Amino acid sequence: MRNLPPFPHWHWQVPTHFNIGVACSDRHLATITGKTIAMIVEDDELGTDQITYAQLSRRTNQFAQLLRNQGIESGERVLIRLPNSLDYPTAFLGAMKLGAISVPTSTLLTVEEVIYLAKDSGARVLVTDKAFWQQLKQEIHQCPEIQLVLLSGQGELDDVKQTVTVLDLNTSISQIESWLPPKETLADDPAYLVYTSGTTGYPKGVLHAHRAMIGRTPASTYWFDFASDKQDRILHSGKFNWTYVLGSGLMDPLYLGKTVIVHEGKNDANLWTRLIAKHEATIFIGVPTIYRQLLQKTEAGKSDVPSLRHCMSAGEHLSDEVLTQWKERFGIDIYEAVGMSEFSYYLCETKSRPIRPGSAGFPQPGHNIKLLNPDTLKEVKVGEEGMICVPDSDPGLFIEYWNLPEETAKLRHDGWFFTGDYARYDKDGYLWFLGRKDDIIKSFGYRVSPYEIERVFKSHPAVSDCAAIGEEIGKDKILVVAYVILHDGEAITADELHSFGKQHLAAYKAPKVVYIARDFPRTKNGKILRREVSPQIALERSDT
Repeated sequence: MRNLPPFPHWHWQVPTHFNIGVACSDRHLATITGKTIAMIVEDDELGTDQITYAQLSRRTNQFAQLLRNQGIESGERVLIRLPNSLDYPTAFLGAMKLGAISVPTSTLLTVEEVIYLAKDSGARVLVTDKAFWQQLKQEIHQCPEIQLVLLSGQGELDDVKQTVTVLDLNTSISQIESWLPPKETLADDPAYLVYTSGTTGYPKGVLHAHRAMIGRTPASTYWFDFASDKQDRILHSGKFNWTYVLGSGLMDPLYLGKTVIVHEGKNDANLWTRLIAKHEATIFIGVPTIYRQLLQKTEAGKSDVPSLRHCMSAGEHLSDEVLTQWKERFGIDIYEAVGMSEFSYYLCETKSRPIRPGSAGFPQPGHNIKLLNPDTLKEVKVGEEGMICVPDSDPGLFIEYWNLPEETAKLRHDGWFFTGDYARYDKDGYLWFLGRKDDIIKSFGYRVSPYEIERVFKSHPAVSDCAAIGEEIGKDKILVVAYVILHDGEAITADELHSFGKQHLAAYKAPKVVYIARDFPRTKNGKILRREVSPQIALERSDT
């Protein structure tokens, strides 16, 4: 590394016992922070709501006791499908206080997808909103493990009898006046289970331990740039279900006693600067798409957000153009990070070193990653491409893939976790992220498995074959699209197939365009050559 100050040596301090729910809600009660605001939610329909650390501590304890009263035990899974709301941290942290395993999911998921996750995780509890329950309740019999449904939001409960216990979340919580102490979990005990795009066509569960919170502290130290002399306010533009937001928009700030601000409702480019100004946010976190929208669709600048001093981005690469324009308009840089569901964010740019556009920055202190040749396990030379490998002892590393021991063993062995992501170092020590050598599509901040899309489309009786790919429509803009081959004699249109995708897949997974093709370019063994699939082979295109 040349002309760059060295990072200080990092000393991991992982206690024997640790509980994320306790650390993020009870840790500050004996200090003045206990009286400060932990979270603010701006909801387009419901207005502004907020909660202090003392109130969050109480609500999460009540939630844990509610589960106890209903016979839920430590280690059982609690599936959470909620919009951004105060009920999200209540359920996510409260379940962990019981010693149960939180399973955060997206409100974009369809009934079919939620049923799959409920069955795969073996969830005993579902926490969701009343609007989605109207869609799910007729199919809940497909989830035999679920015994308790807790409903959030406005409206009355149905009088219809169910095979499961259905309770109003807030009413039930308010009735609890006393509770047992939180479970004294080991740092290595399971804490939460997140689902990520898998190569089998189905999402796969990634199980994290309570120590994952400790494993995230290098990120909160070097990527966030929290101020030690004042109460930072962090506005995150994402949804809590995503590991990006669970960490940087919930666990990290709460663990350190900061104030988190999130939004629920329609995404409007002008919204973010209004919220930054209204709440005097000091840190803003988003994906590159959000930053692009702010630059392209608003005239806002530094004078509109005088409190803002630090910006962060992840999910996909931030273009040089956006980085330059943002600095010109707002007078501050955007600091990128790279992470994954199995390990959260471990590469980042930091204020201690100049940003080199296009680079992922540096491994955070404590995360002693190596770029290895996966065949020889030898470290590659500077400038050479190697797989990013994480020491098996890193506290931020996941425990296992849920119910997939062979998959776990394939990627965790010989003292390393083999991420599948490739990178190279330059002569100055900057790391250049090259991505995965697989077919995962990165679209507007989401990672989408083509196999999952293809599995759904192949279930249609008119479809013979399908290939889902990312179609570049502009610089750093990738759309998820699907190419479909029909069975002989089928007359279904591309528009009808487009509607089928929207019906059966979450909005961020559903192809934005569907093409009908006669055949795909293939290898001699019949494998589709995805890189050669393009509109030139299409017979018909959906009208979007």
